[in-house]
Amino acid sequence: MSLIPFDDRDGMIWWDGALRPWREANLHVLSHGLHYASAVFEGERAYAGNIFRLRDHTNRLIQSGKLLGFDIPYTADEIDAACNQVLEVNGFTDAYIRPLAWRGSEQLSVSAQQTKIHLAIAAWAWPNLFGADRMKGVTLGMAKWRRPDPRTAPTASKAAGLYMIGTLSKHAAEAEGFNDALMLTLDGHVAEATGANIFFLIDGALHTPTPDSFLDGITRRTVMALARARQIPVHERLIMPEEMAQATEVFLAGTAAEVTPVRQIGDLHFTPGALTRTLIDDYDALVRMSPAEVAKRAA
Repeated sequence: MSLIPFDDRDGMIWWDGALRPWREANLHVLSHGLHYASAVFEGERAYAGNIFRLRDHTNRLIQSGKLLGFDIPYTADEIDAACNQVLEVNGFTDAYIRPLAWRGSEQLSVSAQQTKIHLAIAAWAWPNLFGADRMKGVTLGMAKWRRPDPRTAPTASKAAGLYMIGTLSKHAAEAEGFNDALMLTLDGHVAEATGANIFFLIDGALHTPTPDSFLDGITRRTVMALARARQIPVHERLIMPEEMAQATEVFLAGTAAEVTPVRQIGDLHFTPGALTRTLIDDYDALVRMSPAEVAKRAA
């Protein structure tokens, strides 16, 4: 597969309040965010010209920065407007949007309180993470890395550094022939895939891990609301790996993955079924509604 490098594309990127040509959106190699992972980001999708749950993503971006000890120097309204500007100037209606905030190059040491906080926003075309034929289901290996205890890392933030073990886990899973990896918590409970939350259908109810050491995803909360609107019970709880064998359907939920069925986890096999198909259809319909209608349904 031929890849298009992300540093060699056409388009415009919003950077600290102004638009820059894509290839000129560069930072210095001695930026603190590169060396010490002092960076936070969001992953958003636009459908039919509207960024789905944009304000929720913006609020999480701002909060993630605070959890890493810095304030992003833009209001939520300004960040929302910048995201929409990037979408429009690049001519996208359906796209992925990536806001990123990081510490600059004024200081390069563990203590970097005098660094400038930067914000950049890019957008590009990106279909479902697992492809158009997602109903066949994806496969997950079991990761050896575990999600960190919240006492050891700012796990409620969408921080760049927290994704290193996700990359390592996904690479290892791909080397074994899987699409992705399932990660456990430090205590051995089921956590999530490397970049998406997970749901299990057990005895007619959906069960999803309590997000005690990983993100309470925006797509995750959306899917829970869609299920409850159909009178499907949803239980957030601690789930042991051996309980997965009880599930009749399993699926992932995330901005990149959207709603994607799982057909295998390690040695366990599952058949993507009617409930997953229903929630895929409900989610696909919801994301193409107007922001006002989405907010109304979420109220």
